[in-house]
Amino acid sequence: MKSVLTLMGGVTLGASATFLAYTFLISPTDNHTSSTSTDSNEPLYWVAPMDPNFKRDKPGKSPMGMDLVPVYAQPDNAIQSPGTVTINPNVENNLGVRTAQVERKALHVPIRTVGYVQYNEDTLVHIHPRVEGWIEILHVKAAGEYVQKGDPLYALYSPQLVNAQEEYLLAIKRSNTNLIEAAKSRLKALQMPASAVQQLSQSGKVQQTIVFTSPQTGFIDNLNIREGFFVKPGTTIMSIGALDQVWVEAEVFERQSSLIKQGLPVSMTLDYVPGQKWQGKVDYVYPTLDSLTRTLKVRLRFDNKDYLLKPNMFAQVTIHSDLAAESLVVPTESVIRTGTQDRVVLALGEGQFKSVAVTVGNIANEYTTILSGLEEGDRVVSSSQFLLDSESSISSDFKRMGSDDEVMDHATMQDDEVSRATVTGVINSVDVSARMVNISREAIEKWGRGPATMDFVIAEDLDLGLFKAQSSIHFTFEIHDGDFVIVNLTTRSTDDSNMTEHQMHEGKHP
Repeated sequence: MKSVLTLMGGVTLGASATFLAYTFLISPTDNHTSSTSTDSNEPLYWVAPMDPNFKRDKPGKSPMGMDLVPVYAQPDNAIQSPGTVTINPNVENNLGVRTAQVERKALHVPIRTVGYVQYNEDTLVHIHPRVEGWIEILHVKAAGEYVQKGDPLYALYSPQLVNAQEEYLLAIKRSNTNLIEAAKSRLKALQMPASAVQQLSQSGKVQQTIVFTSPQTGFIDNLNIREGFFVKPGTTIMSIGALDQVWVEAEVFERQSSLIKQGLPVSMTLDYVPGQKWQGKVDYVYPTLDSLTRTLKVRLRFDNKDYLLKPNMFAQVTIHSDLAAESLVVPTESVIRTGTQDRVVLALGEGQFKSVAVTVGNIANEYTTILSGLEEGDRVVSSSQFLLDSESSISSDFKRMGSDDEVMDHATMQDDEVSRATVTGVINSVDVSARMVNISREAIEKWGRGPATMDFVIAEDLDLGLFKAQSSIHFTFEIHDGDFVIVNLTTRSTDDSNMTEHQMHEGKHP
């Protein structure tokens, strides 16, 4: 019960806020209002605060029980675009309306993602024997031990190495140069250390166990043996990875992949070292996209002289990308994203505002690039734009205002054409007492208006019995004092192919 009351209270509060905004803050400009000036301050008609399509010629209540709001005529010079709203300067100041200029600039686009520290695989060495044998002594006892180049790793007894040493000594005794070189090459091919070969030449005695040393400085990884293990070619004994430089593998979204290039600077932070930042670069951009996650993998390279970065650590990385070309930008907070349309509120000056549709490009923190819908030098609302948009979007055509010539052409068109239109629609409901019908009409191309569901007044000369719910009609309507009046009708029932036309007598208007 408590949650129901809370929900009802929220709905009431939202409706009240909208009513107050409509009544006291924003003056809606009806685009069908005659531009003829009048000396009287009498309202042209009254509309419902929550539904501008509900219009009456006198005060009253809306279907929601709210007082109707009066709409006044605009001055002769008030040529306005559909959806334009006007607010008083003092109200504009109280609302905290701020505007920003549309400008053209090149943006820095930081791409933030996460990654994992890995060994630099350019320096990762895997240790494999080339002979069979037994591990007699293991000099490194655990993974993670630090070894320098030349440090002993393990001692191996191998019958193959013993036989190869004997062949080498026999070749020396025979003083056969060719045999000596062949035997020495075989020892080298079996990876017998050069120091052990030299000792063999000097002592003339076969070494039963051979000590193998580290080929580079680094850390032991993947230690897979213990003393006494039998190993053979193909066995991975251990790996040695250098950490003077590390790789960080990260992924970026598909839409950001065009911004990633090799060599871009990268900054990185880790939670376990607060306040410290590492600087690196994009080392490699992988050529394929992950088909499951729809992300592109990139490899980053960082110096790690103090060994603070360790494999498998989690890191936050920022790839610093710059847009090569300049583009139109607006503050990101100005853009209203609805999921089906992106728009901004255009500041027309003198307290007038209008919602316009835009095509959004890249988003870079405080700035968003605009591909279409605005021009350089326009001003857009960057705060309180949601309140303005809620009123403007009701009747806006979401097109920006054109040049003065275009506005004058529009005004001329209003005088000649806009007062009458012919369109097809489907009747949703009929209000006999009010002589009104609710119709879902098709688009009106000459006005640039899309499909809409709205109320129409039925002219006195037309028979109400011709209007039936769920019927498809082809009708002509005119605009009189803010009302949409049907003056000509052709009906087509959903189950009857016969069509009947009913016209209003010329010169008779309600």
